[in-house]
Amino acid sequence: MPQRKILVTSALPYANGPIHLGHLMEYIQTDIWVRFQKARGQQCTYVCADDAHGTAIMLKAEQLGITSEELIGQVNTEHQRDFADFLIAFDNYYSTHSDENRELAAYIYKACKLKGHIASRNITQAFDPEKELFLADRFIKGTCPNCKSEDQYGDNCEVCGATYSPTDLIDPKSAISGATPITKESTHFFFKLPDFQEFLEEWTRSGTLQPQVANKLAEWLEAGLQEWDISRDAPYFGFEIPNEPGKYFYVWLDAPIGYLASFKNLCDKSDELDFDEYWNKDSKAEVYHFIGKDIVNFHALFWPALLSCADFRTPSAVYAHGFVTVDGKKMSKSRGTFIMARTYLDHLNPEYLRYYFAAKLTSHVDDLDLNLHDFAAKVNADLVGKLVNIASRCAGFVKKSGGNLSAEVSEPELLAQFAEKSDAIAEAYEHREFSKAIRDIMHLADIANQYIADKEPWQLAKQAGNEQQVLDICSNGINMFYILMTYLSPVLPDMARKTEEFLNTKLDWSQVPQPLVKHAINKFKPMISRIDPKQIEAMVQDSKPKTAEPSKAKPKAKPKPETPTEIEYDDFAKVDLRIAKIVNAEHVEGADKLLRLTLDIGGQQRQVFAGIKSAYQPEQLIGRLTLTVANLKPRKMKFGMSEGMVLAAGPGGKDIWLLQPDEGAQPGMRVM
Repeated sequence: MPQRKILVTSALPYANGPIHLGHLMEYIQTDIWVRFQKARGQQCTYVCADDAHGTAIMLKAEQLGITSEELIGQVNTEHQRDFADFLIAFDNYYSTHSDENRELAAYIYKACKLKGHIASRNITQAFDPEKELFLADRFIKGTCPNCKSEDQYGDNCEVCGATYSPTDLIDPKSAISGATPITKESTHFFFKLPDFQEFLEEWTRSGTLQPQVANKLAEWLEAGLQEWDISRDAPYFGFEIPNEPGKYFYVWLDAPIGYLASFKNLCDKSDELDFDEYWNKDSKAEVYHFIGKDIVNFHALFWPALLSCADFRTPSAVYAHGFVTVDGKKMSKSRGTFIMARTYLDHLNPEYLRYYFAAKLTSHVDDLDLNLHDFAAKVNADLVGKLVNIASRCAGFVKKSGGNLSAEVSEPELLAQFAEKSDAIAEAYEHREFSKAIRDIMHLADIANQYIADKEPWQLAKQAGNEQQVLDICSNGINMFYILMTYLSPVLPDMARKTEEFLNTKLDWSQVPQPLVKHAINKFKPMISRIDPKQIEAMVQDSKPKTAEPSKAKPKAKPKPETPTEIEYDDFAKVDLRIAKIVNAEHVEGADKLLRLTLDIGGQQRQVFAGIKSAYQPEQLIGRLTLTVANLKPRKMKFGMSEGMVLAAGPGGKDIWLLQPDEGAQPGMRVM
């Protein structure tokens, strides 16, 4: 098949503040899709930029005592740093405050005006007499005319939900200066969107939008489109409208044009990309926008109409997503769930979040809930307990055999199961059904782990003459891990890099992954660690507002830490810790927390009841090595005799981790 030429964008983050987790879902979703396309051999280009214009930026810069240019420069640096640390790989990250954007905005405006699609008329607006600027509705506050709640915005009441005009507010004030607004007339310019009613009715139903989005836009189209105000009066931080002194393009006109500007900036630096090849109206390239559902009207009505009017091509598709909630609720500063990207990075690995978002993302517009407990449990179970566990259990045996995988695949039917899923998993990625792709991949990981548990290479390695069989089994395990990481490379790029170092080869998904044979691998090194619930708690605490002033109340005395009861060394030496193999595990009828374990401690078996049912299914434990107190006095319980104790750690619930020795240890070996 010929190589596809694809241009991808994410919505432009506003340049007056930091990136938070609500933003990140979109950029992670887009980055995964772009990395997938590149992994499959497509020419896929990902551009973005800061949305750098508007009154809000001008006012914040003034508040900070710096110029607007200085503010957007600082924020641009911070945004690029945060994105890079979340492994989001733009081909170009730019700013809407650029020469390219100024020229393209002027070009599109002039084209629309020449065709008669720009109108002008006088309008009356609220005006701040002290700051001498026109006030958008959000910069006016007063008492709600409906429920009489104070300090409400000029367009709607957050208490009763009423909508109204700023002139309806009781005792309105400028949110900027506190002055009482006056009304003032000014000439504004409008894009005649109703001229494109028929075009948009067809375009929005052409397959470019998700059905939910197309249905919502149909309601607006049926109600009739209104002309779109595209101008603002000085003072304003933005681009002045050509031949209209003191009049500036409204930020939402030049913001989407920033997609073109960022791509043009990249094309001017590249010998491989041609701007016209992607943006002329007869282009055969593909263009995709990833956005939030709150800005659908700009991207699916105004934007395609502007492009069509100026004789540019329209997007191949606009993909909208929902919002991020945390623990089932709207992100909240007081609860510590309005989490900034940098705060997250101070505590947690970015690939945890990339994986969790991927495991929940679909092609629909539904909101995504970041349940912090489920987040830790899923990452620990899937990435540590399933995925990396495959490589860690097999790598040591391969190194002991000389470091080369088997010269032939001993079980081709097994590995064929993994290779045969390539197209189905690719299809899920292509259609943004990331959660389906993850489910399929983790199902394969379960097969791999069960295979290793059934074959028990650690048992075979105890007997001379089994060296080739052990190598064959573990070579199969390494190859299954290799294929799984190829499929997961768009989601986990840093783990993919570590896998390439470990396996001494590139992960190539441009074709169906083929097993590695007679291939040298390097020493296995840990790739990812478990999430400690304390890390999440620390992140949440750091996200809560800091108290402005220390309390004047007398601080309570800190409780003294509980001192562990001391014992003599002779007491400690009596504990007989041994390596045990779990040869059977089963549910205990009538017990909510217990599993019945049968342990092999080297030539003899013991029955132990362990309160770990909330964290493990019995089948997960069979064949696993752990540590046990072998000389604990048997204890008669309601369900039978418990003849020892397995060692575990964790706060409880799903977070209980059996302590286990390194692979290669043998049942019955004493630890102390």
